Amino acid sequence: MKEISITGQKREALGKKASKAIRKQGMIPCNLYGENKQDGKPVALAFASPFSELRKIIYTPHIYVIKIDIDGTSHTAVMKEIQFHPVTDAPLHVDFYEVNDQQPITIGIPVKLTGLAQGVRDGGRMNLSIRKIAVTAPYQQIPEHLDIDVTALKIGKSIKVGDLSFEGLEFATSKDVVVCSIKMTRNAAQTEEEAPEEETTETPAEGE
Repeated sequence: MKEISITGQKREALGKKASKAIRKQGMIPCNLYGENKQDGKPVALAFASPFSELRKIIYTPHIYVIKIDIDGTSHTAVMKEIQFHPVTDAPLHVDFYEVNDQQPITIGIPVKLTGLAQGVRDGGRMNLSIRKIAVTAPYQQIPEHLDIDVTALKIGKSIKVGDLSFEGLEFATSKDVVVCSIKMTRNAAQTEEEAPEEETTETPAEGE
């Protein structure tokens, strides 16, 4: 994964009123979750980060390893969840999950289809059912995207998660989930119906 850096400041005041005041300053309230737990529940480090920096990781299809400098202390994390305003779609809150070299993480990886499918060449339509597949692995082994070769895929056929294999990655998404498929189109069906039948040449019997 690519690496990107942002900065943050610890926030002492919590709650809706404090969060609203933070946003007015051009900052976004954030939480960083790690291995620390209290009463069996993860303990969050509350901080705020400038929207101008967060937009680089919010409005992108890519995933990043994020170096967060919070008041001079560096943390390595991945973005876990973004909360958006239901009307304006403005980001309201961002959760991060701290990672290390030993502990595997589970994260959704974007799917990238490669090659021109046989079914598309035959007039079918490619249907991408999911845009991300969840995988589990140490963060250093997680790729930016999962390249899936669809060259041999024919009309009426599909690729499921269980058909895929990537070294060092364990799939968290169910193996029965369809990743992509080729659908028959009206033009393809018409072409198939109009295809001329093969002519057969009769061999005359002996003596005719």
